[in-house]
Amino acid sequence: MNHTYGSAPSGIMDPPKVALAGAGLFQKRATRLRELMVQVPPLDEFLEFMARVVQAQHQVLTEQEPGWKPAEGAFDEALKHGLPPLGFQSLLRDVNWQSDLSALLDSVEFHIGQRQRALLESLRNKTAEELDAIAVNVLEAGSGSHDDRPLMPLVAAALQVTWVRLAQALPRAPDKPGIQAEALCPTCGSPPVASVIHGEQYRSGVRYLHCSLCATEWHLERVKCSLCGEGGQLTYLGLDDENGKPFLPIQAEACDHCDHYLKVALRELHGRADPVADNLASLALDVMLAEEGKYSPSGYNPLLIIGD
Repeated sequence: MNHTYGSAPSGIMDPPKVALAGAGLFQKRATRLRELMVQVPPLDEFLEFMARVVQAQHQVLTEQEPGWKPAEGAFDEALKHGLPPLGFQSLLRDVNWQSDLSALLDSVEFHIGQRQRALLESLRNKTAEELDAIAVNVLEAGSGSHDDRPLMPLVAAALQVTWVRLAQALPRAPDKPGIQAEALCPTCGSPPVASVIHGEQYRSGVRYLHCSLCATEWHLERVKCSLCGEGGQLTYLGLDDENGKPFLPIQAEACDHCDHYLKVALRELHGRADPVADNLASLALDVMLAEEGKYSPSGYNPLLIIGD
């Protein structure tokens, strides 16, 4: 594990403050997961399964007709007043996310093993009320019960499709949240899964938090803890290969003020580094940090639910 310190970007004119998810989000993520399953052999079966799920997300997003469409102008007031227009607390009863779940399970079913199909069957046997209860646990960034925990990533995958579709249909991106809410997504109010430092010329070296639900990204200054907002007490921890070079383009940004960490995907090191895919592939980093016992995770990755 290496210990290095980050630095703030320089020379950036005016990077966008908030960016909604792009059309190719899930396709690019599935491609990255397939790359990582070769690079990280101990997790190859898990990463292959997640690549299938994310590929199914792409298929459902591009082919499935939404089960509910908001009225024209439904989110204008929220956008005008700087409130998350897609807050899950108010939308869960309206959106027909369970149709996206059904389509996702259909897409995944014939490409996975028997053990994984048991998860699909268990979800198909749940009542609508039981599925909604699992969804609420996911949306509230919970860890779920022992029985529901293996089902939550598939429920989360469907919820992500539903909310990404809604976000892409917004008339514009919301404003960047104020300092008191900058750790929550300005589009839906969810916590980040990780952050990403981009490599494109117009925002090279700029850090964005990446939403765990709708995949919105919002700018947050580097060398500033995403949870407590303190600066100057951050350490960057990563996994090295046998040559002392970064094994994966992802680090844990650990804060000695609040004793939490959030992973950051570094597109400066790999142009296809993904805040979700590389997060999953770097599970060993989470294990090492848990064993050290100093830092707790502040991000929430609903595609990997670990019990308390």
